[in-house]
Amino acid sequence: MAGEPGPGRDDDLRLANSLRAGDVIALTEVYDTYAPFLYDYCHGLLRDRVEAAGALRNVVIAAREHIDRLTEPDRLRGWLYSIARKECMRRRDSPNRHTGQEAPEADDDLTDDQLARREERRLLAHSALAALNGRQREAIDLSVRHELDEVDLSGIFGMPLEETLALVEKSREDLAGALHAALIAQNHWKDCPSVSALTESWPLSPQTSASLVRHVASCPVCGERETPPLPTDRLLSVLPIAAIPAELRLDVLTAATAEDRAGNRRAIAAWTEPFDEYGWPLPYEPSPARARDRAPRRRAPLIAAVAVAIGAVVLFVGAMSWLGGGGETNAAANSPKVPGGGSSTGTDPGTPTGPSPTDTSASPSKSPSKSPSKSPSKTPTTKPPRPPDNDNPDPPSPGHLSVSGCSMGGRDSCTVRITAVGGAVNWRVTGTRGDLSAGGAGHLSAGQSASVTVSRTNFLCLGGRRTGSVSFSPGGSAPVSYC
Repeated sequence: MAGEPGPGRDDDLRLANSLRAGDVIALTEVYDTYAPFLYDYCHGLLRDRVEAAGALRNVVIAAREHIDRLTEPDRLRGWLYSIARKECMRRRDSPNRHTGQEAPEADDDLTDDQLARREERRLLAHSALAALNGRQREAIDLSVRHELDEVDLSGIFGMPLEETLALVEKSREDLAGALHAALIAQNHWKDCPSVSALTESWPLSPQTSASLVRHVASCPVCGERETPPLPTDRLLSVLPIAAIPAELRLDVLTAATAEDRAGNRRAIAAWTEPFDEYGWPLPYEPSPARARDRAPRRRAPLIAAVAVAIGAVVLFVGAMSWLGGGGETNAAANSPKVPGGGSSTGTDPGTPTGPSPTDTSASPSKSPSKSPSKSPSKTPTTKPPRPPDNDNPDPPSPGHLSVSGCSMGGRDSCTVRITAVGGAVNWRVTGTRGDLSAGGAGHLSAGQSASVTVSRTNFLCLGGRRTGSVSFSPGGSAPVSYC
């Protein structure tokens, strides 16, 4: 943290070995040693005190569960930051993310004059940092304020060491240039009309800061100006530090050690996986469900192209049949193939599997034919409707799930009830939204019910009422209130 030296490698090694030995007291020391730094880092990424508190709790839990994976125990501190970053990225991707409650700043015993000078320096620091991109600002913050080296940053970002070294060097160079430009704008804005126009308000926005850097680099008037040296650590030492809540210590340590919360700890620890060969968590990747949400936009052009090709094939088949083709059987046998090997009469336009119809390089021999679609085609054909067969009635349609939500109130779990309606159902839990964990699967006969226990993984309710949901297959979502 700014202005405070972090723990050394000896502390890392000692605490890591104690954690591996299952020492509960060591977990308390880990919290006291690292939590203020980690909370400030998490708050910087999430900009919300509730989310930062939940992230810190999960970091401590995951560290205790996965400490045996760390092959270099003397790098415990950097390893904790890598867990924290992955947890924060997961929370930023959540649609149920809590926002709008930033943490108060840690108190400093400063006079009014000192506070005024600090505020002036903060405006300068924010204006200079605005010229950097997000990854550069984070690298500067971790290396300067949190005193982590490039090897730690390599594990935190999941980047090769050579790329990390280049990132840190470029970030420092860009920050030096942005600071030089900001100092010129702060002290010599009257000498250049362009600078005066760019810096009408402080702190500077990212776009304005970048424009100012480009202007100073090309302006002959500004280029002659010299600015006093200001070390990066002194520049960043005035930035605010998020104050960790005093009550968070008991909540985190209870969540990390209570016997009745072992299931929740396993679920939280699973979010940190997978790990690399050194035991550092790999960077966060969006869940498959989130990726599927974006898939239709990427597939839209391909779906449209396949649909056009199917329409053309159907029209061709109809025309051949009208002109005297060999009837229904011959028309199906002689129908042309859609590129990719699928038959025109059995291709589902909603699920294209072959290349685009305009790709003339596609060979039918490279892509085996698909079986006819199980769902009836919406495109009219020349095939007459089949008369009903009273001797062989259609099998009854499968049932569906009826789900009901639940509210935890002051408890750590509640029960969702599911019921099979209209027939038998093979069901399973497909996911959760919010700080919830649930699982299960089974078979229900028509009218039969089952209960699914939903637990909350967030034991802090600083932000008031919070809701999430549990999703089921074959359809259905149960709302859950857990704060």
